[in-house]
Parts: sequence; C-alpha cells; structure tokens
Amino acid sequence: MDLDAYVAEHGHEWRRLELYCERRRLDVDEIDEMLVLYQRTATHLSTLRSRAPDPVLVSRLSQLVLRARARITGRRRLSWAAVGRFVTVGFPGAVYRAWPWWCAVSTGFSLLSGFLIWYVAANPGTAAAFIGPDAAADLVDSGFAGYYTEFSAPTFAFHLWTHNAWIAAQCLAAGVLVVPVCYLLWQNALNVGVVGGVMVSYGRADVFFGLITPHGLLELTGVFVAAGVGLRTAWAWISPPENLGRGRAVAEAGRSAILVAVGLVGLFGVSALLEAFVTPAPVPVALRVGVGAAVWLGFLAYVVLLGRRALAAERLPAERTDPWLAELWPSTDPARAWHPTPRPRPANPPPR
Repeated sequence: MDLDAYVAEHGHEWRRLELYCERRRLDVDEIDEMLVLYQRTATHLSTLRSRAPDPVLVSRLSQLVLRARARITGRRRLSWAAVGRFVTVGFPGAVYRAWPWWCAVSTGFSLLSGFLIWYVAANPGTAAAFIGPDAAADLVDSGFAGYYTEFSAPTFAFHLWTHNAWIAAQCLAAGVLVVPVCYLLWQNALNVGVVGGVMVSYGRADVFFGLITPHGLLELTGVFVAAGVGLRTAWAWISPPENLGRGRAVAEAGRSAILVAVGLVGLFGVSALLEAFVTPAPVPVALRVGVGAAVWLGFLAYVVLLGRRALAAERLPAERTDPWLAELWPSTDPARAWHPTPRPRPANPPPR
C-alpha cells in the first residue's frame, strides 16, 4: 500500500471533517456531510491500521474520529431533571438495596463499641494503657469538649466533611478486598470505645453522649452505609447470583456503589454542619440531641420510602415507568423480566 498516495487521495476529506469539528454551528447539509465524512474516515483508519500502521497518521486519524464522534453524538449535560431522579430514585434505591449489609455493619459496630466502652470503664488501667493517665485526665477535663470549639465553625465543618467523605470513599473503593473495610471499622470502634470508656469511668457519660449523639447518629450511619455497600461488592465477587456471571455481578454492585458514593457526599455535608454548629451550641442537651435525632430519622425515612418505591418501579416495564429507571436498575431476575406480548396479526390483512 502506497501511504503517500493514500494520504493524497483522502487527505482533503480528513481536513474537511476537521473543519466541521472546529465549527460551532452547522446547518443540515453540513451535518449530513459530516456524518458521511466521519464514516469514511473511520473506514480509512481501519484500513491504515491493518495495511500500513503508520503511528503518526493512525494517531491523528484516531483523534479526529473521536472528535467527530463527540461532535455528532453531543455531550450529555447535567439537568435538574437528572439531579431530581438521582435524589428521588438513584441514591435511595442503591442504599435501600444494600440495607441488610449496612444494618449488619451498624449492629456489629454498635455491639463492639458498647463492649469496649464497658470494658474500659470497668478497668481504669486499660485507659492508661491506651492513651496514658495524663492524656485521659486532660480528655475528661477539657479535651473532649474543646475538640468541638477549637476551630471556627465553617473551617471545622469543611474539615469534617472532607475527612468523613474520605473514610467513606476508602470503604467503598476497598470493599472488594474486605480486610481494609474491617480495619477501618475497627479503628473507629476502638476510638469510640476508648474515649467513651474513659469519659464514663470518670463520671462524664452525660458529656460524652450529649456531644457525640447529635451528629454521630447521621455521621456513623453514613460510614455504615459505605462499609455495607463496599462489603456487598465483595460478596458479589465471592458468591455471585446464579443468573449472573462474577464480572457482571461485580459491575452492577460497583455501579450501585458509585451512586452511594455521590449521595454520601451530601449526607456527610449535613453531618458536618450538625457537628460544627449544633453539637457545640450553648443550648440544652435535649434540644441538640433532638435536632440530630430528627435529621437522622428523616434520612432513614427518606431511604426506606423512596428506596422501596424505586425498587418497586424496577420490576415494572420500562415503558410504564421511565427509560432512565430501566437503564439504572436493569432487571437481573429472568423470572421477573418483562417481555412484551406481540399482538397477533391476521393471516390476510385487508387491503387499504
């Protein structure tokens, strides 16, 4: 194959396609011509790769084909409707689908933290072994309460938001490995258990629970959701459903994990605002705890109500619900898959 002759023969088509890619607006005739040039250029690229794989020319045509494809198909822009579907369908549906996992994680975490609090409180020498007697005394006197007022509220909220989001991202990303998730949960349970045990042993249980409850309910629930979804992804790899292959099962679980990760960014933003503004507020403890509990219960109601509705809509035909739902929640159970029944046609249709 004469490469120079091939370039001389088709170079004007490539240049014209590049010109169309650079124009901001095209009329109908130009769009039709661009489609034809795109198809021809893609064919030229395939021919060059198989017969004369010149790296420079192949790279140039590859970039041109990609630019033309992007111009023809257009970019999918974020719309308020898409945001609304994510808030009302995508995120609550993904969280609700994994509820057995994050409920199990929250139960295990609570039992372990409660045991550590009881053990440290019942054995004062344990606290000295973990953090030392001087640090324990400082924690009880001012360290624990001062933590929430050490920085300005906006700075503290931003720090908490990014920190908690990073922990959740680690749980989701490393969930398929199982061990990193268990290690992160153990570290958090150990921290809560030791600090709580020290406060209880010094008779400051009211201060500990009064400060940690307003934001801790929502914050820890977010961590539990992230850990549960991550472990669910691992289980999809370990024991995939019978009607799915291992790769597809992990891909679907991973897609749900991405939805959860995006939604948890907002959840941790709310919990950071609670911890920075509500927890240290000079108001009665009952009011602070009431605000935190109300927000937490509101999140649970949001997940249960909208999540159940999203999963119920998944079982309906896409034409009867929303094409976006069918794309977001593909049915994986052949028994529940919807197959339209074609209308019978007459053997000899009447002439028109």
